[in-house]
Amino acid sequence: MSLHFESISFSGVQAGKRLIVLGGVHGNEPCGTMAIRRVISDIQRGELSLLAGSVTFVPVCNPLARAQYTRVGERNLNRKLFPTEHPQEFEDHVANWLCPLLANHDVLLDLHSFHTPGEPFAMLGPNNNQGSLEPFAHEAEEEALARRLGVKLFVDGWLDTYANGVAHRQARAAGADADVRYGVGTTEYMRSQGGYGLTLECGQHEDVSAPEVAYQAILNTLAWLGLSDQAVPLETPGRRTLRLFEVVDRDAHADTLAQEWRGFERLEPGTLIGTRADGREIRAREAVYIVFPNPGAEPGSEWFYLAKEIDRV
Repeated sequence: MSLHFESISFSGVQAGKRLIVLGGVHGNEPCGTMAIRRVISDIQRGELSLLAGSVTFVPVCNPLARAQYTRVGERNLNRKLFPTEHPQEFEDHVANWLCPLLANHDVLLDLHSFHTPGEPFAMLGPNNNQGSLEPFAHEAEEEALARRLGVKLFVDGWLDTYANGVAHRQARAAGADADVRYGVGTTEYMRSQGGYGLTLECGQHEDVSAPEVAYQAILNTLAWLGLSDQAVPLETPGRRTLRLFEVVDRDAHADTLAQEWRGFERLEPGTLIGTRADGREIRAREAVYIVFPNPGAEPGSEWFYLAKEIDRV
């Protein structure tokens, strides 16, 4: 199998922001790749003009996973994303190529899709802070872009919640992976390098509308940053934000969800969410939303998240 890495860049005449747009971080998520190639074609045909700054497109970040049409090649590229001196797995080689590319840009738009039916949404970074987990100083810029992507639903609290999940996993099983950096993906790495970025989940993997969601988000981002000749997009009305506060791992293959949950379904207190292999029930302790339900999760990995509504974006 012949594999290679590809990025395509365009620059305007005037100075401006340096944007990078990613697709295919996971090999079974085609919408970003389709949308990126459509925008590249628009630019090459002269239907979309770059006036300032630059944009780099990566249609397929993980060519091995894409060739297999699987979420991962040898491991999850969007976890523990850092350069490594001694690459062992294919995704280590991807990271050694991708991380310097990310660091050379100011803004990231990463296009994804998800397992179960649900509403498109964007993942936000933290509020401005000088903490040790994810220090950040571009909250205003990131939120301004989020409001103009074209989606109404937003989720934050990723790395905090993931770090708590790592601590619980370590407490349950001595020797379990306790590296909080495992929660670092493309946007987290981008923020660690002084930039900002958004992960846009464009819909269910095979949803025919997902590539259009991705395409419009790219156009809106180019226009909002002042890179293209298109009109500045308006804020999307009717927005709401959920904050992740708990991650629940799947412990065994015999752990089962109570039903085929849709992402962002509201659960009333007492709702049966799933049952462990030993018969223990997992129920909602309060009114919550279920996020990222994954009935095919491998034991030891995230099964679902819980979130609450907050006032942000």
